[in-house]
Amino acid sequence: MEPVTIAILSIVLLVVMILLGIHVGVALGMLSFGCMWMLRGNFSIALAIMGSTANTACMEYVLSVLPMFILLGLFGNLSGASDDLYDAANTLLARVRGGLGIATVFANAVFAAITGSSAASAAVFSKIAYPQMKRLGYDKKFSLGTIAGSSVLGMLIPPSALLIIYGFLTEQAIGKLFIAGVLPGLLLTMIYAAGIWIMVTLKPGLGGKPMDTAHLSMGVYLKSIFRPWIFVILVFFVLGGIYLGWFTPTEAGAVGAFGSLLFSLFRRRLNVRKLWHLLHDAGYTIASIFFLFIGAQMYSRALSMSTLPAAVSEAIASLLVPPYVVIILFIVVFILLGAILDSISILLITMPIMFPIIQALGYDPIWFAIVTILAVEMGLLTPPFGICVYIMKSSLGDEITIEEGFRGSFPFFLMMILALLIVALIPSLSTWLPNQM
Repeated sequence: MEPVTIAILSIVLLVVMILLGIHVGVALGMLSFGCMWMLRGNFSIALAIMGSTANTACMEYVLSVLPMFILLGLFGNLSGASDDLYDAANTLLARVRGGLGIATVFANAVFAAITGSSAASAAVFSKIAYPQMKRLGYDKKFSLGTIAGSSVLGMLIPPSALLIIYGFLTEQAIGKLFIAGVLPGLLLTMIYAAGIWIMVTLKPGLGGKPMDTAHLSMGVYLKSIFRPWIFVILVFFVLGGIYLGWFTPTEAGAVGAFGSLLFSLFRRRLNVRKLWHLLHDAGYTIASIFFLFIGAQMYSRALSMSTLPAAVSEAIASLLVPPYVVIILFIVVFILLGAILDSISILLITMPIMFPIIQALGYDPIWFAIVTILAVEMGLLTPPFGICVYIMKSSLGDEITIEEGFRGSFPFFLMMILALLIVALIPSLSTWLPNQM
């Protein structure tokens, strides 16, 4: 059997195994070993290649940034920073019709800079924002859409786990990728805020009634606004340190995690039992991601040996179509895969094939990173996978249905398409800040 045929067969089998419910990391590992065995024709050689690949994948220095930022987010969440951020945004916008929805977007934008996780944002704000929206008479589907839509900011605004993974897979500088996500992240935040305002203006019943803040004293008002200032300063210090060259991304993550730990101690939110559970959660999360990394590195190496990426790259480069048509096709693939796979798995599976093509076409890899993250994140809001919607359902239980979550998220999916078009058509939104570093 020809090497390219073996690789194509492995891709078909990968899709089948994922649809059957087999863990992506397991599927990647099994197919990688099978491909290597068939390509080399020797069981021992295939086993040795798999072993060395797994070791190489885990020893990459750039991956050390991931545990640091995961700890930063977990300590930040434990300290109550998410509650403080939401309260501050809500206080500022309480008198605006639909202001609670806009406050949720702004709070999620800052929370994204703490956790770098859309799943964490969806879980936290389901518990914080939804009860308040329900109390003030917000439309149910509108409330759910606001929470799910704004949670995707967690993977775009730095520090982002997806940007770290993209940088690892494509050998791009993590610091530049982080900075590249700032302006597009702010753009999407403003589009969401404007979209909520327009929706509530056109249909006032969506936004309930504004919260009465007349009873709040000036002291309480100011305390609510300035309570999260320490943590916000920490986040900007970490990101600013990367931008100004004070620390590498890994060092910045360590500084942020240590500062977040001190903040939790200062708030008296941390004890031995909570620390144990937090470290356990961090270890579980990190181990799961590294397991996927190992499988992805194995599969990437098997595909490279089969020469399939090079063949696909040459075939696409020889097509008599403008290069932007290739980008559109890639975006469609990302959105379709997002309906059945999680974001990390999509990157691990697609980048070994797509990135060489992007390089051959002469596109900026930093710009493509932001386009990719936006397209992949759309899948968090689309059925049947839509992980953010399922997390909301898990957090709120029988109060909501999956159908209500997806229907409420659809307007925010359309807003993401608008943001993606702007970022795709104006590359400088993604590249200007990194080029200043």
